[in-house]
Amino acid sequence: MRYIIELAYNGTNFHGWQKQLNARTVQQELEEKLFILLKNPIETLGCGRTDTGVHAKQFFAHFDFHELLDTPNLVYKLNRITSKDIAIKNINPIHDSFNARFDAKWREYEYVIATQPNPFLNEFSWYNPTSVDIDLMNQACQLLLTHTNFECFSKVHTQVNNFNCNLMEAYWKQDGELLVFTIKANRFLRNMVRAIVGTLIQVGLQNIDLTQLEEIIASKNRSEAGMSVPAHGLFLTRVVY
Repeated sequence: MRYIIELAYNGTNFHGWQKQLNARTVQQELEEKLFILLKNPIETLGCGRTDTGVHAKQFFAHFDFHELLDTPNLVYKLNRITSKDIAIKNINPIHDSFNARFDAKWREYEYVIATQPNPFLNEFSWYNPTSVDIDLMNQACQLLLTHTNFECFSKVHTQVNNFNCNLMEAYWKQDGELLVFTIKANRFLRNMVRAIVGTLIQVGLQNIDLTQLEEIIASKNRSEAGMSVPAHGLFLTRVVY
């Protein structure tokens, strides 16, 4: 029987979602705790990857187990034994063909920039007090929506079949002392959001104009785009099936 698990996590102390040798990851901790409670090795498949230090307000994974589970009780027990950096929200049975990664219709990320010093946001935003032109950055977002190939924003030497993504939304919004970038797409490339943010900041600083942004996208060359902004300002916020 297949189960879908919904969770959230603070990525500060994790090397991302996916299991790695000699590194603490969310997937590793979740599987270890499921093994303790279910007395069987459990393999999970997540809805995607998050890099070291990236957070998730909503994340899904699936796993198989041979028995019918008391899922509310399992949620309760998991939250008792997992670290405070992980919150288990729900576990529910689902059809056996469900795939947490490939069945997702779209995902949404937010990147948070603190424009003023705030000690309570150090782990969850990138402090950057530089004044930027938000209107110009939103014009650049509209330009992004006219494209599908985002190889210039992808981490190099990534093993993917293609670099095409269907962007549905991309915009900046000022929320008090925070500057928040929201982006929604059917899929994302490795490091894509952080590279887009770094490039759009250069647009907001008027170091890159819209014509140059078009040229960067057309180049398909990562070195032409802006820097990759720090991971701790990035959140996976929604996954929809």
